[in-house]
Amino acid sequence: MRYFVVFLLMLVQFNKLYAQEEPVLLKGTVVDEFSQLPINNANVINLNSVKGSVTNELGKFEIEAQVNDTLHISFVGYQSIKVRVPADWIKVKDDFKIKIIEKANALDEIIIHKYQLTGVLEVDSKLIQLEENYRLNITGLNYGYEANDGSKLANSVLGGYANPADALFNTFSKKGKEMKKLRKVKDDENVRNSLATKYDREMVCALLNITKKDITDILQKCEYSKTFIDTATDLQIMDAIKSCYEDYRFLSK
Repeated sequence: MRYFVVFLLMLVQFNKLYAQEEPVLLKGTVVDEFSQLPINNANVINLNSVKGSVTNELGKFEIEAQVNDTLHISFVGYQSIKVRVPADWIKVKDDFKIKIIEKANALDEIIIHKYQLTGVLEVDSKLIQLEENYRLNITGLNYGYEANDGSKLANSVLGGYANPADALFNTFSKKGKEMKKLRKVKDDENVRNSLATKYDREMVCALLNITKKDITDILQKCEYSKTFIDTATDLQIMDAIKSCYEDYRFLSK
């Protein structure tokens, strides 16, 4: 009888563990911390599963998650935050209110002109001479992004692999689990749409668990120009890192 009771207890614990592995559809609301007003079109990304959601006009969202998953909430003009999913939220499955704070120093919109054209063809043609880069299309977008000559990229990545102190080796080899998320980005439209509208690198850093300096080091080693690194969208940055990562994995075998 005692062994039977022990068996039942073990079975209950196993069922609990198994149940925790199944993602649950959570409901939440994103509001301004001071006004308590709902925030529409805020991005909610599950950093563990790389799945995303967007709040509606009432600030409400739904997203699949498990206990201890981390949600990244962001909205233009507000400080991005990370929220660890507690067990209570999983059990109750009720609307969970998330408060975000407006950034203190908001900048006015500015327009940056890359070239100061004169209107004189002979002069302007020299001003807009392109570097030795070509452009590739990103799936789902109607514009391209910079990439580099394949031989240059291969040589750069190979050099990174040969030197254990190199930024590529240190970043990719130690963060292989996070780098696998690069492939998942293309599978979720909400994640890609969110990345396509951002330039602050916050979500890239959160998804891949790297720093902004790591991003610069990686792309410089992969022969991307400073202009691209400074001006590309977060989606373009993610796609560029993915391309570099795939080359690194191929050469490191």
